[in-house]
Amino acid sequence: MTTPNKTPPGADPKQLERTGTVREIGSQEIGSLSSCKPGFGVDQLRDDNLETYWQSDGSQPHLVNIQFRRKTTVKTLYIYADYKSDESYTPSKISAKVGNNFHNLQEIRSHILHY
Repeated sequence: MTTPNKTPPGADPKQLERTGTVREIGSQEIGSLSSCKPGFGVDQLRDDNLETYWQSDGSQPHLVNIQFRRKTTVKTLYIYADYKSDESYTPSKISAKVGNNFHNLQEIRSHILHY
């Protein structure tokens, strides 16, 4: 899911960061999840290891909340989903919402995933 800055499809976020094309701001965020199984939470979601992952443990919708301490512009959001490894837990729809607090979130982008 990207904004109209035309990041090439399939671009490697780590390579784009090394070249200065993008800047990783995940360390500035405060993440929370709607639910998770023990050992499959925010730390595993953000650890840069493709072998670890977040696994929800509750009813839908499953939510990942990303908050920043101060107003922050996010131009590109990279999400890695591996349907072949775990099709039963891979999302079919991803929605991005923004706002000043949880109660005024507005959807800015929605994407149906086709595997």
